[in-house]
Amino acid sequence: MEQVDPVIETSWKAALQAEFKKDYFIGLKSFLIEEKRKYRVFPKGPLIFNAFNHTPFDRVKVVLLGQDPYHGYGQAHGLCFSVPDGVPPPPSLVNIFKELKSDLGVAAPVNGDLTRWADQGILLLNATLTVREGQAGSHQNHGWENFTDAAIMHLSAHRNGLIFILWGNYAMAKKSLIDTSRHHILTSVHPSPLSAHRGFFGCRHFSQVNSLLLNQGAAEIDWKLP
Repeated sequence: MEQVDPVIETSWKAALQAEFKKDYFIGLKSFLIEEKRKYRVFPKGPLIFNAFNHTPFDRVKVVLLGQDPYHGYGQAHGLCFSVPDGVPPPPSLVNIFKELKSDLGVAAPVNGDLTRWADQGILLLNATLTVREGQAGSHQNHGWENFTDAAIMHLSAHRNGLIFILWGNYAMAKKSLIDTSRHHILTSVHPSPLSAHRGFFGCRHFSQVNSLLLNQGAAEIDWKLP
């Protein structure tokens, strides 16, 4: 099988070029080809690297880590926690909007498309970038985590003053990849309805992000969505 590098934003392609040649990534591509032959896989191919394409390496200010793409039809579009315009926000995203309103008074938007956040420098990165329809976690432990861990480590090593938002135990486990002497980390429980009342509500991460950015002389995030 011919191995072709993924189509990914230029600065990220340069940063992660070595990953595309590694055995795990070659195996991942073979796995995805077989999965797509048998099942419906989300998101669609051109959207797999959507987070990287909207937030180039040198423009990253904030990294928000998710775990898996949504596995329902039409939900996943390559940005963690986000759904395309016209798709009802899933429960975790509803809770994110509740906390945003509580923290900054920003009213819940009509839709759950977070692209505007990505375009302002928030890397909306899932640890696993694809999923089989209807089967959460089905593409975990097939190589994606190696790739996204490499992205996190590259940011940690080559940028300064980034803000990493880690919601839930899975995301918090990534703390070991981040140089805490160079970067800021905000943690809480996951915004899922199962855990949000145990510390996500009231975490005020949105205002904390803007305070940290201002302290570094960077522009705040405008959290308002259409």
